Amino acid sequence: MDYIDPHIHFVSRTTDDYETLAKMGCVAVSEPAFWAGYDRGSAEGFRDYFEQLTSFEPSRAAQYSLRHYSWLCINAKEAENVELSREVIALIPEYLDRPGVLGIGEIGLNKNTRNEATVFLEHLDLAARTDELVLIHTPHLADKLPGTRMILDMLTSDARIKPSRTLVDHVEEHTVREVLERGYWAGMTLYPTTKCTPERAADIVERYGPERLMVNSAGDWGPSKPTAVPDFIFEMRRRGHDESLIRRVVYDNPLEFFGQCARFEFSPRG
Repeated sequence: MDYIDPHIHFVSRTTDDYETLAKMGCVAVSEPAFWAGYDRGSAEGFRDYFEQLTSFEPSRAAQYSLRHYSWLCINAKEAENVELSREVIALIPEYLDRPGVLGIGEIGLNKNTRNEATVFLEHLDLAARTDELVLIHTPHLADKLPGTRMILDMLTSDARIKPSRTLVDHVEEHTVREVLERGYWAGMTLYPTTKCTPERAADIVERYGPERLMVNSAGDWGPSKPTAVPDFIFEMRRRGHDESLIRRVVYDNPLEFFGQCARFEFSPRG
């Protein structure tokens, strides 16, 4: 089955991972800007990173007939530095017209601090002024539920931000309902040790249905599995779900969401 991984950090993966995903049916990946494993010291470091995301990674993916798309921001882990964040946000418009750039993300909260909220709101303002899609990071563990509610409240306070053009990622059982009830798209990240497992993601689909739900691997520096989406496909098949329902979550939904961006150029194969 063809599928799309809507959130994977390929700057932290080897080229072999592109080949493996292509062999398993992946036809496109979407890479949000994120933490480099350390806090960067200048806006120029982000300029180099944006070049990597928008120029180099698409060429690596193309070697295996994969389409690579990207998102731009300063991530929540580095957003405590408001001065640096504002310098980075000022750079982003230079890159928004590049092929394959889908919007602003992954923005959000890490420890739910005032500075993180300030930078989140300034990202939202940029997205609203430039009419961009938004991809959102929700916090981990004990910070997730209060952070998700903070994020939803900030989103709804800005009437310019359309829920249909916003993807709230890393949802789990205790946050997915509020995200969906407010009309946003929801992403389930399949990690080996935290966030969702393929089994838990299948449970969520069975409980809430496939509308506005996606699954992704995130595939970053830490314990993660770039082939987690196929694991979800196999779990859904094991439970006897129709191929059309599985395809809705792993292929049709990403196409529908990303298709709202004029720079999302994609031709299904076959």
